[in-house]
Amino acid sequence: MILVSILGLIALVFLGTFLFIKFNPVFGGKANKEQVETYSTSKNFKDGVFMNATETNMDMDTWKALKMLPEFFNRSSREPKVDIPVEKLDSLGIQKRLGAGTYLTWFGHSTFLLEIDGLKILIDPMFGPSPSPIKQLGSPRYSSELPIQIENLPKIDLVIFSHDHYDHLDYPSILLLKEKVGQYYVPLGLGNHLIKWGVSPALIKEFDWWEEGQFKGLNLACTPARHFSGRGVGDRFKTLWASWVIKGTTDNIFFSGDSGYGPHFKEIGEKYGPFNFSMMECGQYNKQWDNIHMTPEETITATKDIQASQMIPIHWGAFTLAFHHWTESVERATAEAEKQDVKVVLPKIGQTFKVSEEPLPNERWWEAYL
Repeated sequence: MILVSILGLIALVFLGTFLFIKFNPVFGGKANKEQVETYSTSKNFKDGVFMNATETNMDMDTWKALKMLPEFFNRSSREPKVDIPVEKLDSLGIQKRLGAGTYLTWFGHSTFLLEIDGLKILIDPMFGPSPSPIKQLGSPRYSSELPIQIENLPKIDLVIFSHDHYDHLDYPSILLLKEKVGQYYVPLGLGNHLIKWGVSPALIKEFDWWEEGQFKGLNLACTPARHFSGRGVGDRFKTLWASWVIKGTTDNIFFSGDSGYGPHFKEIGEKYGPFNFSMMECGQYNKQWDNIHMTPEETITATKDIQASQMIPIHWGAFTLAFHHWTESVERATAEAEKQDVKVVLPKIGQTFKVSEEPLPNERWWEAYL
């Protein structure tokens, strides 16, 4: 009788998990047969999945992964001890800056508001409290408040996504944003998630690597990254991942997305550099997944590879997604930048600055919260 009850409980768990994954919209949409046929013309698509240009081993020892789980969920030694305050934004202040130069506002992790040539662009807008399909199981955001509530943002001309992982593409954020966004630029396949969530297909433009586009006077290019994609069971590598080049009238900006180190950085620098500003992944690394996330030292090398004169370390400051201390990445990156003579910009969360105006933010603000 006890065995029957246990088996019944296990069956219910599996059934509940299956139904949750199948019907919960957070997992996004899937490509249809015609779309897959279109993707097959891409050099980066083979046997039904997208691939990295550089050989990238994604295998992880199952036993090692299981042993990591208790440490992964015990994040107390790797998170701030106090709530991280943020600089506050207001919609009127953003509107007043229209056409007055290029401004950046960092929301923590990899989310930015870029104001360039009079246009307002959101990059990887993840405003949710936790990067997980189940909020209670994910890492909580270090800050209980956002610099500005989504409802108070002005109209957004363009949203750019690098890939579909939860810490970059957030379902609740899209629901709140979609009525105020004019256009979405995304890597191949990612548009299906947005369509599933109610975004009009007419507002979505998908790009392959090295594909270029223009948007209201801006020149953009979808460029390679060394990473992967997937939001649920069985959808790994089904959408493309990317970095982005955004070139305006006076400023040339690079956004790395998530990426392991590789020769693509030099290729991007040779084709689209030099850049006068870059946002470079720096955080959530581990030797178990060093193919898909750079170490801080590699971040600085990659910055030189793309020929960027200055950089912001990103992919840190909001969530704990690896086993290193929450400030280790920025500490190591700034130390390496000094060795390699790379200029590092260090804004507070929510702080807006003009990319061509000195002095640029350089305060080690995190030290107040150790």
